[in-house]
Amino acid sequence: MKFRVERDALADAVAWTAKSLPSRPSVPVLAGVMLRVADGRLHVSGFDYEVSSQVDVEVQADADGAALVSGRLLAEITKALPAKPVEIAAVGSHLELVCGSARFTLPTMPVEDYPTLPELPQSAGTVDAATFASAVAQVAIAAGRDETLPMMTGVRLELSGSTIALLATDRYRLAVREITWEPAADDVETTALVPARTLADTAKTLGPLGGSVTVALATAGAGEGMIGFAGGARKTTSRLLDGQSYPPVRSLFPASFNAEARVPVSALVEVVKRVSLVAEKATPIRLSFTEEGLVVEAGGTEEARASEAMEATFTGEPFTIAFNPQYLIDGLGALGSATAVFGFTDAFKPAVLMPAGDDGEVVPGYRYLIMPIRVGR
Repeated sequence: MKFRVERDALADAVAWTAKSLPSRPSVPVLAGVMLRVADGRLHVSGFDYEVSSQVDVEVQADADGAALVSGRLLAEITKALPAKPVEIAAVGSHLELVCGSARFTLPTMPVEDYPTLPELPQSAGTVDAATFASAVAQVAIAAGRDETLPMMTGVRLELSGSTIALLATDRYRLAVREITWEPAADDVETTALVPARTLADTAKTLGPLGGSVTVALATAGAGEGMIGFAGGARKTTSRLLDGQSYPPVRSLFPASFNAEARVPVSALVEVVKRVSLVAEKATPIRLSFTEEGLVVEAGGTEEARASEAMEATFTGEPFTIAFNPQYLIDGLGALGSATAVFGFTDAFKPAVLMPAGDDGEVVPGYRYLIMPIRVGR
């Protein structure tokens, strides 16, 4: 194998592939990225039996072939190379990389020991790349981080006709976003629970490429429990989480609200950050709503305390509600609007955050539910 490639194209391809590699692989070869040259293109791939990543790069090939090298090491090297063309050649049990006056010799691993990458499942439809990336970012923040509850670490995709609904919850908050797509079949009705971190990384990478993303799903027969995404020259597959007993979280959203508040997002985020400086990590902050506006408070009678008043439009009976400050900041940041609309039932039931448009009306499609915390005054 011998080829010449632009440094930026190589660095981007290797970085994206190496990002999903395991830090502690069960076998050494799974820490590698496969470089395979055929028909004037370089195929860079990685696989850990759960997630596979592959990207194609156009190269000037002198000889076809394949080599398996440490993914993280190659990613660090290619990122640090000067902005010059890169020449790579497999020589015996080593890979030689030359870029300008920089030269690296890396040991290779046996190509024959590397597992075969799974094929992309059958296409279920396509979705706008930018819309998909935005939706995933809005929802993935609410997914759990506790690996002992694997179901909560996923994003649930509900494919129904021309709509995709994305849901995620860690039991303390819940995010839902609905977007339109172009299904391969009009009668599509299925669900998939995708690991949130894998989905977020994939969407973040494919979004800026523009165009559309192909969603490929295997729900029956060979390859059951797998989802794939393809956009541009990149494609990835992931095993699905078991979502058979995923809770009916949509029922948590109230049918109506007893009180409503409209608050400028950027101002509230800054106030929450300032006030929560006196609070220990995850200590709740209190939001007191009246017709005059909003007061944000933190701390207790025996500790440091802080409070700050700000403008807000509120309708309903005055009341106080407390939230985890980071969960509140996450939700506000995901709205994508200048104004947040809070819907309240009472101080002890979940509140719902929704984005407002320039006309002040609620923009449909995204809702972020956050559980309140009971606190003493």
